[in-house]
Amino acid sequence: MKRIVFLTCMGSLALALTALGAPRERQAANRSAKSRSAPSAHVVSARTGGHVANRATPTRTSRSFSAAHSNRHAITASRASNVRASTLRRSRVEVARAHNTRVANARTAMSARNRAAVTRDRNLARANRVEAARARNPRITQSNARLNARRNLAVNRERNLTLGRNVAINRAANARVVNNWRSARFRGSNYAAFYNYNRRWHDRGWWRNHHSRIVFVLGGWWYWNAGYWYPAWGYDSYAYYPYDGPIYGYGDLTPDQIIVNVQVALQRDGYYAGPIDGDLGPQTRGALAAFQADHGLAVTSAVDGPTLQTLGLA
Repeated sequence: MKRIVFLTCMGSLALALTALGAPRERQAANRSAKSRSAPSAHVVSARTGGHVANRATPTRTSRSFSAAHSNRHAITASRASNVRASTLRRSRVEVARAHNTRVANARTAMSARNRAAVTRDRNLARANRVEAARARNPRITQSNARLNARRNLAVNRERNLTLGRNVAINRAANARVVNNWRSARFRGSNYAAFYNYNRRWHDRGWWRNHHSRIVFVLGGWWYWNAGYWYPAWGYDSYAYYPYDGPIYGYGDLTPDQIIVNVQVALQRDGYYAGPIDGDLGPQTRGALAAFQADHGLAVTSAVDGPTLQTLGLA
């Protein structure tokens, strides 16, 4: 019984729902029919060759035309704006460059004018000072002339002195070196040591027993006797004596120190141009010979008393 009642209720409910849904379906059908019949109202008639053709074309509303036109106009306006902005920026850059160039040129021209003005003022001030000094002391010109004359005289004297030194050096190079002092000119007391000189050979023991002062210089052994230095032949079998003769001594100096002083003095007077080495070699002896000949001394080509006195050493 209960099942029958339940089924009856369910059937009633289904009928009620069906009745409610029928009007909505009719309304939907009506709307779809209206929408299908609407294009027929926009059918355009056209005559072509005496026949009539009906075509149904959808129409574009004013709203769609407005949107497309607005988009194209916006794009065109944006591009034009960008072009104008780019052109304006380039124009500003060019204007700024031209302005900077004009400013730099103006500054350069102004600096050049200022330097020229400063130089002109300095030259004018210097000229004014010179003119004022000349006006105050008219003897300046004469003083300058005398000063230039003295300078020229000093230069000429130095040139002549140099020329004389060169002549003396050449004469010293060509001077004849004397090794024999047996002539009558050496008989005087000033040259007795040279006139009486003979080479003496003794062993080392003999030299030490007979002479208290013996030194090793100039490659050999020299002994002191009566104001002169002499070569001590035989003191050493390997000794070397480039000069075999007496050397006048003074001031408690060794033979090499005396020769150094002689070389310096001869160089000062323009007779010697060799090294200051304390060696009484051919060049030094030639300079001594030329000096002695020029000063009227006996040409010993050696270091003697009168030569040292003339050189101002002893």
